[in-house]
Amino acid sequence: MAPRRFAAEGALVVAAFLFGITFPLVHDALEDVTPFGYLVLRFAIAVIVLAPFAVLVARRDGVERRQLVRVGVVAGLLLFGGYATQTVGLQYTTPSTSAFITGLYVVFTPFVAAIVERSRPSRRIVGAAVVATLGLYMLTGADVALGRGELLTLACALIFAIWIVYQGRYATRIHPVPFTTLQMVTLVLVGVPAAVRQGLGDLSPTAWFAIVFTGVACSAVALSLQLWGQRRIPPARAALILLLEPVFAGLVSFVDGERLGSVELLGAVVILGAIVLAELGPRRATVVAG
Repeated sequence: MAPRRFAAEGALVVAAFLFGITFPLVHDALEDVTPFGYLVLRFAIAVIVLAPFAVLVARRDGVERRQLVRVGVVAGLLLFGGYATQTVGLQYTTPSTSAFITGLYVVFTPFVAAIVERSRPSRRIVGAAVVATLGLYMLTGADVALGRGELLTLACALIFAIWIVYQGRYATRIHPVPFTTLQMVTLVLVGVPAAVRQGLGDLSPTAWFAIVFTGVACSAVALSLQLWGQRRIPPARAALILLLEPVFAGLVSFVDGERLGSVELLGAVVILGAIVLAELGPRRATVVAG
């Protein structure tokens, strides 16, 4: 019974793990392929992988198509907006600063959820989010100044927070596989003009490996796991667990030969402590449709 109780949290941890371990791979690939070219190809691969399962599930479960298309397109536009502002913002700021500001979605999420649900955010969750943000700052070593890149990345964090809350509202009503697939189809269609304008760059073996691997592991698997996990736990707690991504990225970098300083290691511990703080709070049960 205990393993099933924490299945949703486990799904989000695995999603964060897959997001985090691929960071060095994507970083290397973006030296060859353009950002929007990478995003479009990556999510196109994910669509190819998920589409047969999405069609099967939709036929089997009798998914209401109008709702699926409407919700999937809106969520896909939010997902594209988050990636687009992050990608453009990264051109004007450092990777560490971008990682830190993007992680601020963990602070925005409980407040966005409170506005949508017309309720007060949990003090425990807000406190855990603030502590996690401090840990993220220590882990990334960010140097924050409000320039063009930082403001764009701040918009990215807010959009991702809205996306997480929006997914949570419909997660129990729509199966995660067709829901995720529709979001990716939308992202690919909206991203094609930007990719055409930027070009694809050099599709080297390293770039293709990153595109295929992240398309399957991060987009098809991890995003589906994230949505499945959000069927069972509130968005604010989901956002905190997903903040394990930079922790896993740091561990991979450590294994790859990059040595983290004491401040960075302490930052990772602080993030873990914040997640534990959130998980020690009262657990709100969620009824899962179907």
